[in-house]
Amino acid sequence: MSSTATQPSESQLSNALARNRLGVAAVVFFVMSAAAPLTVVAGVVPTGLAVTGLTGISIAFIAVALVLAIFSVGYVAMARHISNAGAFYAYVSRGFGRPVGVGASWVALLAYNMFQVASYGGFGAIAQPLFQDWFGVDIPWWGFGLVAWAMVAILGVRDVAVNGKVLATLLVAEIALTVVFSIAEILSDGFQASSAPVDVSQLTGAGAGALLVMAITGFVGFEQSVVFSEESRDPKRTVPRATYIAIALIAVIYAFASWAMISAAGDNVVARAGEEGPELFFNLASGPLGSIALHLGHILFLTSLIAAMISFHNIISRYMFSLGREGVLPRLFGRTVPGTGAPKNGSLAQSVVGLVVIVAYAVAGWDPLVQLFFWGGTGGGLGVLLLITLTAFAVIGYFARNPEGEDVLHRIVAPVIGAVLLVVVSYLALDNIATLLGVEPGSTTAIVVPSSFGVVLVLGIIWGLYLRSARPQVYGGIGLGASSATTSGGGGFAAALNEANDPNQGGYR
Repeated sequence: MSSTATQPSESQLSNALARNRLGVAAVVFFVMSAAAPLTVVAGVVPTGLAVTGLTGISIAFIAVALVLAIFSVGYVAMARHISNAGAFYAYVSRGFGRPVGVGASWVALLAYNMFQVASYGGFGAIAQPLFQDWFGVDIPWWGFGLVAWAMVAILGVRDVAVNGKVLATLLVAEIALTVVFSIAEILSDGFQASSAPVDVSQLTGAGAGALLVMAITGFVGFEQSVVFSEESRDPKRTVPRATYIAIALIAVIYAFASWAMISAAGDNVVARAGEEGPELFFNLASGPLGSIALHLGHILFLTSLIAAMISFHNIISRYMFSLGREGVLPRLFGRTVPGTGAPKNGSLAQSVVGLVVIVAYAVAGWDPLVQLFFWGGTGGGLGVLLLITLTAFAVIGYFARNPEGEDVLHRIVAPVIGAVLLVVVSYLALDNIATLLGVEPGSTTAIVVPSSFGVVLVLGIIWGLYLRSARPQVYGGIGLGASSATTSGGGGFAAALNEANDPNQGGYR
């Protein structure tokens, strides 16, 4: 390989993410902030109780954690061989072929953008009554949404380490409050330890599919540890550790907090969840802790949403950077800020999308809580679940061609078991989509949300096939990250083609 292919030129520096910026703890903060622990405990758990009528949410969290941990065995093993901010996009490209990889990237952008813009609606809708109660000011929800949007947009073009410090502060605060409030519920007068939250039989009964899918939405973000592989210190160790730590912490916090909440609420927990919603978690803890703690809980509930916005914004901008760097999207998205390594144009594009959605919902008068926050979050969760399932099979395909360097457990046993389990969960999700969205079966919403991912996947595959015929140089670099043709000049293109066609390097079409 020529020196121009091995030594980065000055122009290439603007196509590279910052190196060696993130350790295990920082990656865990990004991952868990996307999961938004307090939002899940105070928001998703009561919603799950009200919608399904089932109280086995704690065991559902544990079951989902086990499924995702099994999937992660092969997932992080593949991360040891591929370092790419495109994550699902790169893995599916290397496991199933470039066209399917491009389709997966489009699905990822749709799903994560749904999460991102949904957070603006939730933040505004929840902040509006709180500020009216606290300060006597009546600001429309979209006013709060725009404030959060501006904060996230500014941080999006800053050094990833700065974002990590902000997320660390917010995340530690919300986890501490979740644990303290859960302990307060245990100490409340009405607390009576219940076995219902850990009743395994509820995982097989009616409504169990919706229960499992609601549980899996609480883990969305865990898979994004590999997005930061290019910016991590020693990614072959950082990414696996961060992934397993995040899954374990999320499972323990969710299972413990939901058990405490259900036990404190007693036999009428389902009815109270339907009536009080997110306030259930805070109301149960307000007895032992008092009203000041209740207000603090509301504040950190809002900051939990802000942390999720920041995390998803960083994830989306890095997806766009990866696609722009390889020429799948316009190459301007593959540019970074000199000095900080932040993917500037991808970040700005995501900010534009967020602004358009906020303005559209404000002008149309649509419900920001149900039609944006709830539907967007649920739809995004479904999209990510389908992507994880697709990636599970891509891992199997990759190691079938590249068995070197990994044992049978990492390249065959765990990936196959994980893929089968994820197919089951995905089927349950699609079968219970109407229940998950709170709409009638066969309604437009119940059809459009899941169908949109299929349509986007097909359109992405068609674009990938177009690149193969019309822009072969770009096509040859798909999924290769920093080694792609668009960042390495002629020598890099030759290297990309050699890698693509070398059976020992995971050749794919």
